[in-house]
Amino acid sequence: MTIAWVVGQGGMLGGAVAHAIDADPRRRWRLIRQPGLPWGDDGAFAAAVDAGLEALRDAVSAAAGEDWAIVWVAGAAVTAATAAQVARELAQFRLFCERVAAVFDAELLARGCLFYSSSAGGVYGGSTNPPFTEETEPAPISLYGRFKLDAEQLAVCLTASGCRVLVGRITNLYGPGQKLGKLQGLISHLAKAQLSPKPATIFVPVETVRDYIFVDDCARLLLDALDRLLGCPPGTGVTKILGSGRGTSIADLLGQFRQIEKRRPNAMLGYSAQAALQGLDLRMRSVVWPELDHRELTPLAAGIGATMDDVLLQVQHPDGVR
Repeated sequence: MTIAWVVGQGGMLGGAVAHAIDADPRRRWRLIRQPGLPWGDDGAFAAAVDAGLEALRDAVSAAAGEDWAIVWVAGAAVTAATAAQVARELAQFRLFCERVAAVFDAELLARGCLFYSSSAGGVYGGSTNPPFTEETEPAPISLYGRFKLDAEQLAVCLTASGCRVLVGRITNLYGPGQKLGKLQGLISHLAKAQLSPKPATIFVPVETVRDYIFVDDCARLLLDALDRLLGCPPGTGVTKILGSGRGTSIADLLGQFRQIEKRRPNAMLGYSAQAALQGLDLRMRSVVWPELDHRELTPLAAGIGATMDDVLLQVQHPDGVR
């Protein structure tokens, strides 16, 4: 049994991870339920971190011999985040890592693992010769990408205390649960535009290529990778790209919407200086534990359909009450 705390459970990926744990009785995981962390209040944030870690520690101690996992899939920073935003988020994650090492003793640290959700697009934004793998030299071209690399290093430092660490460099995540107020998630914003007279604005060339992975597929891959990690010696650190391994251009994406909706996508091209922070070709291929990637994935058309259904519910019920 693995006892887990999902930090960021209210988000798209965090919710999918929690659902994947609850919905599959064959997966021997159990969630501890914790309130969301108060990101806007540093003092309350530190207290909530300690409370959550102590609850996880006590649950693991009460279940003698069981493993534990912290799944960090939280964060508000996006590609266009300011220096102040990424500095604060990095400081909060640094505090979190420090408290993990302080609250858990050596014996407990050796029984568990931490997952950190990084960004493949941010890390490899300026890299050359795609498809990029874990062996590709990172080349961030934005504050966000450099922040993700710094946070990865904070996570990996926990291996010195015996904790196992998995850094998941996630490609373009999409699916139900995307917060429409965030300036990310092209598929969700295209879906929203189909329900509105206002078109979605695309600020990068239509030749831009991304690796889109459906959120439920990513959640299951993440958990399978953690199961694999927990079988490794204490202090193991692994970095793995979590993606579909398929490159899709924005032009192809628009074609998918045209086929599904039987009409032209409600989108227009625009200009933004932030486009310079976006790589043109971000195809990915994982060479770490590649056997985990040999699985059936949600077809892009089906994933877009599920996303559109979710966006329709969000538009119809903006207060969240359904």
